[in-house]
Amino acid sequence: MQKIVHLKSKNHSMIIKVDRVPEILHWGAKIAQIDPDLMLSTERPISQARLDVDVPLSLCPELGSGHFNAPGIEGHRNGEDWAPVFTTTSIEHDDNSATFTLQDDIAGLELLIELQLDFNSDVVQKRITVKNTTAGEYCLGKLSSTLPLPNHANELMTFHGRWCHEFQTQRLSFEHGGFMQENRRGRTSHENFPGLFAGTNGFSEQLGQVWGFHLGWSGNHQLRADVRSDGRRFVQAGELLLSGEKRLQSGETYQSPWLYATYSNSGLNGISERFHEFVRANIIQFPNNKPRPVHLNTWEGIYFDHKPEYIMQMATEAAEMGVERFIIDDGWFIGRDGERAALGDWYLDETKYPNGLEPVIEHVNNNGMEFGLWVEPEMVSQDSNLYRQHPDWVLGLQGYHQPSGRWQYVLDLQNQDCFNYLFERLNDLLTRYNIGYLKWDMNRELVQPGHQGKPAVHGQTKALYRLLDELQAAHPAVEIESCSSGGGRIDFEILKRTQRFWASDCNDALERQAIQRGMSYFFPPEVMGAHIGPAECHSTNRRHAINMRGVTALSGHMGVELDPVKESAEEKQAFAHYIQLHKQYRDLLHSGRTFRIDPADQNQNIYGVENGQEMLITVCQLAMPNHALPSPLRVSCADENARYEVKIVEMPKTSFQLMKQRPQWLDKTMTLSGDNLKEIGVTLPILDPESALIVHLKKM
Repeated sequence: MQKIVHLKSKNHSMIIKVDRVPEILHWGAKIAQIDPDLMLSTERPISQARLDVDVPLSLCPELGSGHFNAPGIEGHRNGEDWAPVFTTTSIEHDDNSATFTLQDDIAGLELLIELQLDFNSDVVQKRITVKNTTAGEYCLGKLSSTLPLPNHANELMTFHGRWCHEFQTQRLSFEHGGFMQENRRGRTSHENFPGLFAGTNGFSEQLGQVWGFHLGWSGNHQLRADVRSDGRRFVQAGELLLSGEKRLQSGETYQSPWLYATYSNSGLNGISERFHEFVRANIIQFPNNKPRPVHLNTWEGIYFDHKPEYIMQMATEAAEMGVERFIIDDGWFIGRDGERAALGDWYLDETKYPNGLEPVIEHVNNNGMEFGLWVEPEMVSQDSNLYRQHPDWVLGLQGYHQPSGRWQYVLDLQNQDCFNYLFERLNDLLTRYNIGYLKWDMNRELVQPGHQGKPAVHGQTKALYRLLDELQAAHPAVEIESCSSGGGRIDFEILKRTQRFWASDCNDALERQAIQRGMSYFFPPEVMGAHIGPAECHSTNRRHAINMRGVTALSGHMGVELDPVKESAEEKQAFAHYIQLHKQYRDLLHSGRTFRIDPADQNQNIYGVENGQEMLITVCQLAMPNHALPSPLRVSCADENARYEVKIVEMPKTSFQLMKQRPQWLDKTMTLSGDNLKEIGVTLPILDPESALIVHLKKM
């Protein structure tokens, strides 16, 4: 069988050659038509001292056919059938999608490989399903999606991090060998976000060819990028299965998570533009079309000290600042006076709330705000009624001591009685009270994750999805935030069931500049929780002026994390200013195209959003400027044929110790042509370290 399948989107082509197995010949810029001699022109030579036949880099590379780097499938049937070799038996395709069926009758396995190329966003989706087609159990060790890269993709950008320091990036040479990342923490994790970029040497925000990848999965994963010794390159991603975790009986199947990928010839900006467009159209499901409400979350304000009258006073002050959603965080349920007790006992603490929660919610609603509540349903404290009644509901291995994390344990969601209890408790809360929002936390890794003695991260992840799906079916108007000690569970698959991420437990504005930048490559700003905290950050003890805190929070889904009752009138007025500024530009921020500008000064972070008619550009001076004078701000996305009104909408109210005289345009509204903005630019003031300004440009 020799066949060419040509998938097309608005800007891209994926050309697949199908012989014994399907192999991608081209994935990138759009090809107008397939030349008759394409098969001839892409035939590879066969090197000396190697196999006597050409080995394709197929959509599921096989060890049994001579792919020695990383097979797409690994497993065995009682020690046999461990090196399958597949043959394509059928193809179904149209302009935007293709499904390939492959079989190995000797090993008794069938593969179903699905490729979808979204027309509008140019994002590719790929997943594989394996079926055991013969008698006897097949123990699956690995099933990963593989996509090729061209030989000129010779630099990687990968992600690392930890709690309060998520979405950090690093650059790696991609000439020989490769990169591998494994996550065994049971959730997407702070440390190993399942995404990476490969591109031409020195690719940047605005320049270079780049290929971007993200695995949509909230459990364990393996992500790798390899350069074969013959120069061919590929990226491979899939669920990391624990030993013996997936055993397929005759007729049973396993389906890999979706791998999402896209290509850009305009640097990382093109990647984020495509991922954002895809996420907005295909992943996020908001229950209504209202603007994303500004939050106040009580955690950093009162922690576990809950007094209803005081909380209502906080709500009054919050409403006066412009807050639209008021969330009571941890500490509202029975026995929860600290982090060592009561998780799992999801009943209102009537000692703290003798009149019930209704008066607080009514007060919040009467002040024009929606009410939200914090929960951590997957966890249980050893000092809790639930644990004392059902210690067998803990996810773990019998006979071993399991270390606690945050003094808590994980509940086994595959235990149907446990699942039913959690659904009943959450359903009761959402039915009993006028709750429009759940902040859903998950504060520890999975250690010894066993269900009935067998490894169970896959089953736990699927059960979590089912719990969220059933709750949203019962309460479709309720929004849910995925918070996992901040950024521990952020991926496309959990986003299908939630509407917001808490990007990090770190509210330090300087740290947040890097965290939010890394997150912005994959996720649009309307799902990125970004809060203004108090002057002294609780997680770093670093102090920032309100300018740095306010500007940093403005470009995401904005909120505040504090006790407004204790703040000075001046500070509350400043919070109100940034909340109002966010609301003024919220529609642009949450629907426009996000972009970043390569700075001449590496101590600057320059980013913005535009919709063709107007744009906001933020210039943040992270540290001392590299030079005495700043480089002009050149606006690469300006329309050369248009004229713009240009004005400052936010400036730091600092002493400007680095300037004797500031540029006069800062106090005026200028009119500039698009080509002037693009080629000459605007002279910036000298910004003090850890301060920021925002420029607004509007087409005339």
